[in-house]
Amino acid sequence: MLYLALVAALLPAAFAQTWTACNPLNSTGCPTNPALGGNATFLWNTTSADSNVWNTTNGKVQYTPAGGEFTINERHDSPTIQSKFYIFFGVVSVIMRAAPGQGVISSIVLESDDLDEVDWEFIGGNHTHVETNYFGKGNTTSYDRAIYYPVDKPQDQFHNYTVHWTKDAIEWWIDDNSVRTLKYGDALGGKNFPQTPMNIRLGIWAGGDPDNSNGTIEWAGGLTNYGKGPYTMTVAEIYAQDFTSGKEYAYGDKTGDWESIKITEGQSKAIKEITSPHGVTGRWKALSKTTQIAIAASAAGAAVLCLLAILFCCIKQRRAGRREYAELEAQREKEAAELVEYKTKMANGGFGHGSHNNW
Repeated sequence: MLYLALVAALLPAAFAQTWTACNPLNSTGCPTNPALGGNATFLWNTTSADSNVWNTTNGKVQYTPAGGEFTINERHDSPTIQSKFYIFFGVVSVIMRAAPGQGVISSIVLESDDLDEVDWEFIGGNHTHVETNYFGKGNTTSYDRAIYYPVDKPQDQFHNYTVHWTKDAIEWWIDDNSVRTLKYGDALGGKNFPQTPMNIRLGIWAGGDPDNSNGTIEWAGGLTNYGKGPYTMTVAEIYAQDFTSGKEYAYGDKTGDWESIKITEGQSKAIKEITSPHGVTGRWKALSKTTQIAIAASAAGAAVLCLLAILFCCIKQRRAGRREYAELEAQREKEAAELVEYKTKMANGGFGHGSHNNW
């Protein structure tokens, strides 16, 4: 995994999310794809990404009450994260707020090892539209597949961006509205239709960096002014659903067709990790009701014993205090009596000068 991170770091920022370590259409022995094999929700506004499920491939993501923050502080910053699991058709929804800034690109990418790709791209200087795009098998012979759709203040407000992907069609949704549908046959007769297992990649990069091509800078809206930063993309929540249940996926041949994908049955590592208890609260919830009741009863019993011990000490201390008070009161009364006796003798001359006659 360190190797993958180093490879990603060496790539130009524009390609940091759209690359593959091993293309199964060009080589043999590529690793299998760990499946999600279920569904999961990731709340990055209350917890950080689980490193057993997500891999930060470039930079650093900060987790705050608003969500996971991907920030460009200076030139060459390009924080990026990707799932360690793959889905083989399914749903991916991301609730996020795009980064502002001329030339700054926020993106949601679904990417396969053979470079099938489904995109959302947010241009920092475009406050009214978001770009949808797709690629099949890394085919970049044309760039006419991008279509822009209206969205209200994507750099100021959180919106839900969803991809619904089947073998027959891909749908892009903004909040509760379906904005685009790509049918299998409409993607070069299916040749350019994304159809192999894909993972999820999220990140931010400077399309307006002066090292990029003029075409990329123009597409990004102009040169990035790093002095006006930082520029931050915030991801609050991710929902992922794998329409295929299995443990892992493998390419059966070099066609890249969905029918060639082999599925290994069983529970995936991702689901095991996601459903395992985390922290004190998680471990408590994972206990059976009987165990919870037993622990609660034991804790209650201990609390009662502590309370009885405290009451016993208080009563004992109170009794001791009463004895001490009685003793002090008796002593005071004795001293008062002695004082009265002394005064009486003084008044009666009991301590008169007659005592000197004995000298």
